[in-house]
Amino acid sequence: MPRSRKLSSKALEREALAVVARLRRAGYKTYFAGGCVRDRLLGLAPEEYDIATSATPDEVEKLFKKTVAVGKAFGVVRVRRGGAEFEVATFRRDLPYRDGRHPEGVRFTSAEEDARRRDFSLNGLFYDPARKRVLDFVGGRDDLKRGLLRAIGRAEERFEEDKLRLLRAVRFAVRFGFRVESKTLAAIKRLAPRVVQVSAERIRDELLKIFLGPRPHRALDLLDETGLLEAVLPEISSMKGVEQPPAFHPEGDVYTHTRLMLEIFGTAKKFRSESKRRILVMAALLHDVGKPPTFEPADPRERRGRIRFDGHAPQGAEMAAAVMRRLKLPTRDIEAVAACVRDHLKFIDVFRMRPSTLKRLLRAPHFTLLLELHRIDCLASHGKLDAYRFCLRKRREFAKEDSLKPPRLLAGGDLIALGYAPGPRFKEILAAVETEQLEGRVRTPDEARAFVKRTFKRKTR
Repeated sequence: MPRSRKLSSKALEREALAVVARLRRAGYKTYFAGGCVRDRLLGLAPEEYDIATSATPDEVEKLFKKTVAVGKAFGVVRVRRGGAEFEVATFRRDLPYRDGRHPEGVRFTSAEEDARRRDFSLNGLFYDPARKRVLDFVGGRDDLKRGLLRAIGRAEERFEEDKLRLLRAVRFAVRFGFRVESKTLAAIKRLAPRVVQVSAERIRDELLKIFLGPRPHRALDLLDETGLLEAVLPEISSMKGVEQPPAFHPEGDVYTHTRLMLEIFGTAKKFRSESKRRILVMAALLHDVGKPPTFEPADPRERRGRIRFDGHAPQGAEMAAAVMRRLKLPTRDIEAVAACVRDHLKFIDVFRMRPSTLKRLLRAPHFTLLLELHRIDCLASHGKLDAYRFCLRKRREFAKEDSLKPPRLLAGGDLIALGYAPGPRFKEILAAVETEQLEGRVRTPDEARAFVKRTFKRKTR
């Protein structure tokens, strides 16, 4: 559900209190509910406020001018006020779940029954702003104090109702650094294979929240421990036990390396843009996905034989794109991540690259993300950042010279004027001209024309 992020924390709370007050004046029991109560008790500023009330959806709609009845069938109405949007839900009890996501219907009931239908005790709390007191029917306050994530009621029932809760459990536990209660953890492990019954879009959204949250490496650990990793990202699970050359990867196998990259990503603040961070974390997660299928052990007959992963970058790019398509990520993200995976080994050769090749790499649309991926890759393995610093320095130098992407010297019309017949060959000729320009051997249109006439035989129409 879209929420306003423009309001300050105090302004958002003020508008939420106004919604509660309006409902209370009309005679309805009304409380803050769920995550906002949890966050306040943990000393965090809520990013959104959900409201639970004894008013029915029809009664809520009568009280407020701006409402959206998106979830009315399940007792939910969205109220818009002061530039923010609040989910106002009637106290309810869910009827049986048949599709693993939605109940067949709801029955309006009391606050206590409403609390008992929720997923985890830390999300089952209410707060009465009029009396300034917490209403806890599920032991949530004690669990918050103990740092415990616990399903309300029978854990298996909660997860069977909506199997996305299996992944949500990981997200909440890692976000707050909580331990998962034993019965809840056991239920997650038993039901982990069934998470694939959830739509790819919902799995995608939850995984992104998990890996873009704090401590993504711990999230990977918990996903692996519970069996959820094998269910939703088997390509990552298959990295376990895949050895690497110790000289380049003293940290251990491919899985350990990937985990370390996530740990470094979690502490890095290179990008504020969520879209860039999303692309970078997926690239970090998938950059070596091609290693397991291309693994070749060291040949004992060779004196300096070592483990090899020939072709793992291009194969990994294809596999990364396939994983992201399966998760229904946007095409632009898929293309950017695949490009990063495909090109992440190019830094090995930057010191020996021709100027034209290096300049094309440095000006690539995805290069800023690729460079950060390389930095994290190095820090999670051998720790050497020579190529990273070299690229930063050369990019500054080329920018000063204005030679990274100089203006074109010739176009198709110029080639026609020189007597060349239009066709696919034009692309080859113009690319060759640009290469000469990037190498510094051609600087003017006249020099470019002379190069073309000298290098390419004219084919008349």
